[in-house]
Amino acid sequence: MITKHLFRTTTLTGLAVLTMVAGANAGQIVSFTTYGAGTEFAGGVNSDVLNSTSGQIATLTFTPDVSSDSGFPSGIDLGDFLLVCATCTTSQDTMFSSFTFDLVITDTTDNATGEFVGTSAGGTVSSNSSTIQIDWTSPAGLQVGPGTTYALSGSFNYTEFDIVSPITLIIAPNSGTPPGDARVQGQVNSVPEPGTLSLFACALFGLGMIRRKRLAA
Repeated sequence: MITKHLFRTTTLTGLAVLTMVAGANAGQIVSFTTYGAGTEFAGGVNSDVLNSTSGQIATLTFTPDVSSDSGFPSGIDLGDFLLVCATCTTSQDTMFSSFTFDLVITDTTDNATGEFVGTSAGGTVSSNSSTIQIDWTSPAGLQVGPGTTYALSGSFNYTEFDIVSPITLIIAPNSGTPPGDARVQGQVNSVPEPGTLSLFACALFGLGMIRRKRLAA
């Protein structure tokens, strides 16, 4: 009788802890922006504009996310690249040289900043095609948050920002909706604190004991 009561209590406790963990990880709203200083084409003429190096006049512009609120886990928009070439023809005669883009994210809720670094080999552009792509995997990687190298200042606490795709494909100026627009998709997650992980482990242990008891019965 005591054993049954003990296992029943353990089950209820485990379920309660699991509910607490789920609630703790889903409830916080994080405010962030990519509009701050440092978001720019490295060495570009203007901070957010890259001009073509040969052929028709073309520009690649980055529009940052000025201010957003998001609960986690959640999908987010880190900003948009817009490729414009009003005089481009169907022949690929417009070219961009290689470039680097620094995407600085400011976590205003936790008072922290971090940096994603994208590199591109450049490429050619026509009215309906583009060979330009931005690789986020090197050197900074796809993640900024607690314990990461590219957390520049402050503390992200348990908030973690990711870029979903390792490659951003730059859309041709007459393709896509809106034309020429390529969005940088991201997500914001919560990294469980050590105390929460301990509670989670205890809950799993309790539920495992219940399962073992039932199988033995």
